[in-house]
Amino acid sequence: MSSLNSTVSPNAAFVRPQFFYIKGFSNIPHVKYYYIFLCFVYAVTVFANFFIIFIIYTEQSLHTPKYVAVLNLAVLDICESTALIPKIIDTFLFDSRFITYEACLANMFFVLFFTAMQSLTLVVLAYDRFVAICFPLRYHIIMTNTSMLVIIACVWVFTATLILTLVLLITRLSFCRSIVIESYFCDHGPMNRIACNDNFPNSLHAKICTAVFTFIPFSLIVLSYVCILSALLRITSGEERLKAMKTCTSHFILVIIGYLPFFITYIAAFMSIFNSNTRIICTSLSSTIPPMLNPIIYTLKTEEIVGAIRKLYKRNKIITSVLNQ
Repeated sequence: MSSLNSTVSPNAAFVRPQFFYIKGFSNIPHVKYYYIFLCFVYAVTVFANFFIIFIIYTEQSLHTPKYVAVLNLAVLDICESTALIPKIIDTFLFDSRFITYEACLANMFFVLFFTAMQSLTLVVLAYDRFVAICFPLRYHIIMTNTSMLVIIACVWVFTATLILTLVLLITRLSFCRSIVIESYFCDHGPMNRIACNDNFPNSLHAKICTAVFTFIPFSLIVLSYVCILSALLRITSGEERLKAMKTCTSHFILVIIGYLPFFITYIAAFMSIFNSNTRIICTSLSSTIPPMLNPIIYTLKTEEIVGAIRKLYKRNKIITSVLNQ
C-alpha cells in the first residue's frame, strides 16, 4: 500500500490512482467467523429468494400487481447480496483488499443501486396496499399487472440515472492524499472524504440521493400507513378490519427491518457514538440481513404465499403417489 501511495504526488494537478485499498475491519479478534457467518447469510438469501420467485412464477393466483412487486423485491435482494457479500468474502477472508479504480466504481454503483431500489420497492408495495385498502372498489382499475410493471420500470430507470450520476461524479475527484477507503466496500462517503480537490458537487448529490432514496421513501410509507390506519378505523366490521390489517403485516415488518437499523446506525454515526469497527459491522449487517429476512417474512406472514406452498406440496405429493403406483 505504501508503494502505491508513493506513486502519487501531493503537488499533482489531478491524481487518479490505479488501485484503492479497502480497509474494512481493524484489529477485531476472530473476525473470520463474521465472514463465515456472511457466507451463511448469502446462501440463505439466494435460496429463500429464488424459492419466492419460483412460487410466484408457478402459482397463477399470485400473478397480481402486489406479487409482481414482491418478485421484483426478491430479485433485488439476490442482486444486492451478490454485489456485496461475495466481494466482502474475497476482500477480507481471502485478504484481497486492493481493488482497481474501475472495479471500485462498478462495485459502488451496483451496491448503491440495488440498495436504493430496495427502498423504492418498499414504497411501491406501500402504494399497492394504500390503494387496496383506501380505494378497494377501484383497486383492480388502478393497479394492474401492466401498471405495476410500468411503475417498476420507471423506478429502475430513475434509480439508475441518479446512482450513475453519483458514481460518475467520483471521476472528477483527485486522490492525492490517500487511497485507503474506511469501509467494507467502495462506499461513496469514505471515498468522497479522501479526495483532495473540491468535492462539493459530490457531497451535494450524495445528500440528494440520501433524501430521495431514504428519507422521502420512509416519509411516503409513513404517510401511506396513516391513510391506511384512517381507512381501517372507518371499517365497522372487526373481522374485515383484521383481514385488511393482515394484508399489511408482512410489508410493515419489512419496513421496520429495512429502515430501523439504518436510522439507528446513521444517528449513532452522526453523534459519534460508534467507533469505526462498530459502524462498519452495523452498516454491513443492515445491508445484508434484510435481503435474507424479506422472503422468510413473506413466506411466514402472507396467507397467499402459504396457500401457494401448500398447493405446490399437495400437487407434488399427488404426482409422487401416481408415479409410485
